[in-house]
Amino acid sequence: MIKIITDSVASIPQDMLEGTDIEVITLYVNREGTEYADATMDLDAFYAGIYDMVDNIPTSSQPSQLTFEECFERAAKQGDKVVGIFISTGLSGCYEGALRAARAVKTRNLDFEYAMIDSQSCGFDEAWAVFDGAEAVKADKTFNECVQSVLTGMASSRFIFTPESLTFLQKGGRIGNVAALVGNLIKLSPVLTVIDGKPETYAKVRTRKKALDKMMQAFKDDVEKYGLKNVVVHYIGDKSPAVEWAKNVVEPYVGRAVRVLPVSPVIGLHVGPAVGIAYECKQVIENKITGSLQSFVCTQ
Repeated sequence: MIKIITDSVASIPQDMLEGTDIEVITLYVNREGTEYADATMDLDAFYAGIYDMVDNIPTSSQPSQLTFEECFERAAKQGDKVVGIFISTGLSGCYEGALRAARAVKTRNLDFEYAMIDSQSCGFDEAWAVFDGAEAVKADKTFNECVQSVLTGMASSRFIFTPESLTFLQKGGRIGNVAALVGNLIKLSPVLTVIDGKPETYAKVRTRKKALDKMMQAFKDDVEKYGLKNVVVHYIGDKSPAVEWAKNVVEPYVGRAVRVLPVSPVIGLHVGPAVGIAYECKQVIENKITGSLQSFVCTQ
């Protein structure tokens, strides 16, 4: 059997895991001495206090080596092959930890087969590839075919988001003090995306409304060019702006209900309150990943 394993930064809610054989390994958020398991915490309750966190942003930590090894050891003992899909190495060291653990388990279980994949993203930009892998397993695809399904999904999805302000990005060291001050004073609303596993500026506009309009136009452009397979609206902090945008703008365009889901605080606390959209197209999106897809997978 082939086992699909991912991390909690993929932001997959429990109800979407039901009926799948996807296993989620949690990361952790540490706030003022209290540690929260990202996979099981009440994200809306946590995000309700996000504005109080700006001067003392919680830290995050990845799973321990032991946690990874125990997970892979169980699979090895059951005779399962593992396809692991993890948050981009440009955002976390989670993938490297998983790979070290897989190699350690391999030394004790010589027949153990695995493919550790750097998803090159996070949130549902990571999750869509996870689901593609799970669907391939359900369809009785071979191990290599399942890996290729994941890689194709990675290259066919996109995550676009706009933060409410630049304050959290500045506090987290992502931009300088002067840039944040000037940006906030002129109400600069950047539109960000993830390219080659790292956050990149997609566009800079002067108001939040224009930023939301720019995101929607980018989404439409991709859908018209590559087709649409899956979509969710993401949020960090208050859910209501995302719900309103999904209902009034996204759903009328796609012609169906769209899930509105929180992004893991492991990522969200570096961005601050934000609205975003994560979607998967029917074809590979040009220049979303510019390197060789095979370079992001390690098999044994």
